[in-house]
Amino acid sequence: MGKRDRRRGRPAGLPRARSRWRSAFPVRGVSSFGFPVRRGDRGPAGGVGARRFVRALPALMIGGGLLFDVGTPPTFTAVPLFVAAPLMAAPFFSLASTVRTGVASVLAVFALHLYAGTLTRAAPVTELITVLTASVLALVINGVVRRGNEQLASARFIAETAMRAVLPTPDDRIGGLHVAARYEAAQADEFVGGDLFAVADTPHGVRLVLGDVRGKGLDAVEAVAVIIGAFREAAEQERSLEGVAQRLERALAREGTRRGGLDAMEGFITAVLVEIPPGSLSLRIVNRGHPEPILLHADGALEVLSPTVPALPLGMNLGAWPDRADEWGLPPGATLLLFTDGLSEARDASGAFYDPAARLRGRIFPGPEELLSALTDDVRLHTGGRSTDDMALLAVGRPAEGQPERRTTVRIVGRGDE
Repeated sequence: MGKRDRRRGRPAGLPRARSRWRSAFPVRGVSSFGFPVRRGDRGPAGGVGARRFVRALPALMIGGGLLFDVGTPPTFTAVPLFVAAPLMAAPFFSLASTVRTGVASVLAVFALHLYAGTLTRAAPVTELITVLTASVLALVINGVVRRGNEQLASARFIAETAMRAVLPTPDDRIGGLHVAARYEAAQADEFVGGDLFAVADTPHGVRLVLGDVRGKGLDAVEAVAVIIGAFREAAEQERSLEGVAQRLERALAREGTRRGGLDAMEGFITAVLVEIPPGSLSLRIVNRGHPEPILLHADGALEVLSPTVPALPLGMNLGAWPDRADEWGLPPGATLLLFTDGLSEARDASGAFYDPAARLRGRIFPGPEELLSALTDDVRLHTGGRSTDDMALLAVGRPAEGQPERRTTVRIVGRGDE
């Protein structure tokens, strides 16, 4: 295996993918809602301080052992502290730092007995051998941990790359509309989830799907791939949005048969499908058990687009239920927001759910990308960086009359380009 980037734990030759995918960590600054937001607190408050304390603990053990041995009678010994110092450093420090910690522990014991003039006795020699053995064991532990971290980093990178291939970030300009998408992982470096989105420019207009597969892991990724593949084909071929929904239903049924008749109740997918016909100031929505989209108007007004007739999620197979698309207006300057329940079910420290309609009402944003940035910052503030579910967001805005076209280039840089 070739050299590795030690800071990132990434095998040499694998590109650093830069896109709009972001992990759900707080960011420092002020969100568009006017609230301060932090960066670096990977998890509950105090995580950074805990990591600093762990990194300082081996040095504190050695220093404390020296003071304890000098300040106590000869019958007391600080050897357990000198043994623990390199073992504590092994899983958290680099190889060089672990070596330095082990050497410092051995030298500390040697210096104490040299100062006391007891080096020729049997007990001090035994203590030196004990600390030296613990230091060697710490090097072995450090090597095992480093190899495990490298393998985990490679697996995470592969998982992220697979999810990017299944859910590529859409262009920011499709069919005359401004588009922005965002995937927010709930936990650090976790990109394998069941949230999905796709946008297609078809002869029938711009069509979108956003959904949430029940469950996580490889089964969820497989279901995402089935839905996205079926949507891309159906969006081009089906004349109606209801027909697209039925194609997705049939695709899930075929997948269940291929895999041996999975229990439908264990594999359902909530989804919302949207169609924006060309040259029309309206949109059509088929909602299959998904959180209601939100329509934000240019003047700050807001509508929650609830379906006329509630429908079951995809894949439940509880009988034939005809889909019915609801029609809504999409005037110039308006933005449609689709989201998964990772947004609407985000909780604060007291257990209160995040209410996107209440938080967005009256707010005005320059475009979909700014809307999603402000929204994700505000969710992080609400949860304190402790989100428990992934979150997919998709926003589509119709440019206001006379608004100049904005183009944003997202460039993915590989190691060969640096």
